[in-house]
Amino acid sequence: MNEPLAERLRPKSLEDYVSQTHLIGEHGALTQSIKQGLIPSMIFWGPPGTGKTTLANIIATESGRPFYTLSAINSGVKDVRGVIEKAKQSGGLFTTKNPILFIDEIHRFSKSQQDSLLQAVEKGWITLIGATTENPSFEVISALLSRCQVYILNAFDKNDLETLLKRAIEKDTIISKKKIELKETSALLRLSGGDARKLLNIFELIVNSVDGDVIINDNLVLEKVQNNTVRYDKTGEQHYDIISAFIKSIRGSDPNGAVYWLARMIEGGEDLKFIARRLLILASEDIGNANPTALVIANNTFQAVSTIGYPESRIILSQCATYLACSAKSNAAYSAINLAQQKVRETGDLSVPLEIRNAPTKLMKELGYGENYKYAHNYENNFTDQEFLPDEIKNTTFYNPGNNPREQTQKDFLKQRWKKKYGY
Repeated sequence: MNEPLAERLRPKSLEDYVSQTHLIGEHGALTQSIKQGLIPSMIFWGPPGTGKTTLANIIATESGRPFYTLSAINSGVKDVRGVIEKAKQSGGLFTTKNPILFIDEIHRFSKSQQDSLLQAVEKGWITLIGATTENPSFEVISALLSRCQVYILNAFDKNDLETLLKRAIEKDTIISKKKIELKETSALLRLSGGDARKLLNIFELIVNSVDGDVIINDNLVLEKVQNNTVRYDKTGEQHYDIISAFIKSIRGSDPNGAVYWLARMIEGGEDLKFIARRLLILASEDIGNANPTALVIANNTFQAVSTIGYPESRIILSQCATYLACSAKSNAAYSAINLAQQKVRETGDLSVPLEIRNAPTKLMKELGYGENYKYAHNYENNFTDQEFLPDEIKNTTFYNPGNNPREQTQKDFLKQRWKKKYGY
């Protein structure tokens, strides 16, 4: 059997596992749980090639538990129930060694398939470990998500990837037989996009394409790989480059660029809900109050795409993308929350001024809670110049509508009310 390099190098123990030290390092979130064998049900969320499957296997091995695995791509409710029955027979309620059920790409499970896991997880018949490349908040039902811990796995950094390359050269049963020099690694690392599996696959392709000694440099990598890369890799570097071009086209008010990059993603098989989510974020971040309807349209687009699916969703995405591209732009709301959060981090938990505190009891009223509060509706134009920020940061401006013509009405409205208070 021609086993790929990535599979031959798959770690079998925590000692051999590379990266994710925030989870399995000396002070990692999972380190003590694994050592003690007390494994919670969990969801591993991270890009492809970050070791989700490998870590699940190692956890099962280190904790001495039976291990069952399903792929959401080709498994149904019947398969899930079958594994649960096996798990109940081999584990059960009265042992901490209940079996682990690993489900790869759990985000592809339908609601009914995810529902079929609930009782088994809640009763402790199984310990569920799910792996997903998608945000579990969107793709995993809330009832199941509430029963699981979510752990984020990060893309491999440069040091991690170079460690894997050196390990392959030194320890792999096939690669180690060749004389290989790593002269340059920039192209290899860039093409991998932080995906360890992809890195090792590219590395193996290059090594196998060269007779005799192998000197790895950027030119060789690009020469050997360019004819083997797909035109759109929805899990690699091009995925991030194209979504970046798409967002920047809309932000730059170019509907032609927007629809072109949208077409590139659609033709490449990108997840349509991923595109719709990015449009939803952009509608608030880059358009905001310059055109509040943009957020409504983007949200309706996400809901429609989630309901309808491909191919009709491409039309809805095109309508939304071109609308957002042609819309007035403002990042005032985005900038405001950034500035406000920065101020909170700098100043800590400042006290709420007494006059705007809630006063539901007699004691609180006697202590001055709510005293001198000015009810805005009792004043001309429903406006009062009362200060609503803590004394330490009073008169700080976080939100500034800017000079966008579409926001002028809003800006004039605020100017009228803030002139007395702020002097502008």
